[in-house]
Amino acid sequence: MDNKNISIIHPRPSSIVAALYTLRDLNVDVAILHGPPGCSFKHARLLEEDGIHVVTTALDESGFVFGGHDALVNILHKVNDMFHPKLIGVVGTCASMIIGEEMREPVMEANLDVPVIEVEVHAGYRNNTKGVLFALESALDAGIIDREEFSRQQHLLEEATNVELRHGAASKEYLAPSRGDVKYKVAQRIIELLKEGKRGITIMNAKKETGYMFADITLAVNEVAEQLGKADNIINMSNTDVGLGLPRVRHHAECIMKDFEEKGLKVHEIVGGLDEYPVAGATIDKLIEEKYSDYDFAVISGVPHAIPMDHLSGMEIISVTNGPRQVLPLKELGHEHVLVEIDLHPKTLGVNHIVESEFGATLREVAKESL
Repeated sequence: MDNKNISIIHPRPSSIVAALYTLRDLNVDVAILHGPPGCSFKHARLLEEDGIHVVTTALDESGFVFGGHDALVNILHKVNDMFHPKLIGVVGTCASMIIGEEMREPVMEANLDVPVIEVEVHAGYRNNTKGVLFALESALDAGIIDREEFSRQQHLLEEATNVELRHGAASKEYLAPSRGDVKYKVAQRIIELLKEGKRGITIMNAKKETGYMFADITLAVNEVAEQLGKADNIINMSNTDVGLGLPRVRHHAECIMKDFEEKGLKVHEIVGGLDEYPVAGATIDKLIEEKYSDYDFAVISGVPHAIPMDHLSGMEIISVTNGPRQVLPLKELGHEHVLVEIDLHPKTLGVNHIVESEFGATLREVAKESL
């Protein structure tokens, strides 16, 4: 089969969910799913934990036949009265889009004194980034973001899609999920490397709020290095530029950098914003070539497959991801050790401080036994 036309048969995030998360990053107070109450239930519930209200027009079999115009007008009025939002999002679903619902008209009819971002999207797009793009286009039309930020986000989306096609979850027709390598054995290996006086780089290349847990990997490696008297052997890179990204994304970067500072951790190289994980690899690769090519190992967390192997190939690579289907592609790239942080995403929603990771906790405990 032509790699460019692979039919991905394992489950993947949908465009509807991607649109919901983008509305969250735009600081929408309420997101209305125009469709059945069960659509995207898990993520809708998670987003409630992250501080926004997610409601539905609760379309039923009758609505599938006769439409949901009135239901959408009614729920717009209801959420405005209940939550007094400053910004509302309306997201289509497969059901409402298949029956041809047009969402602009009911929004105009509701005539609220609140900006509303309408996202006409379903889950049938090949790339889930379509949901992000549609949300951003509507935000641009509503004056929530400017043209420069829209163009920047559009470029990042294109690159994110390319990263997944090259070495990610969209790189093969089917990828079996895996929990990766055993964490305590990899922890032992890092301690062994440090005891031998090897020099290492921590690279956090995380996606948005997942940075709250991936940052803990950076903290744990540095804590153990300090306990072993090898603190100077570690260089830290992270994509936590506080000036880049949609409002909520910038806030995440500020929180993580504040925690780093309070823990006394020095970030030697800022390699981009928390939404720049698809493009930060080029910056990281250049830095390694120019300054760190003779280092012995690298601990990469977040989206490791977005980082070129050109100047990492001489190092022992330990990677930490939250994608069980990412283990095989990373092994094929040459990453010796690949670890998976299961359930990372639910643990990083609704927080504003670094969250302890399973591997970070393991590394700390193994270090106690080794000292």
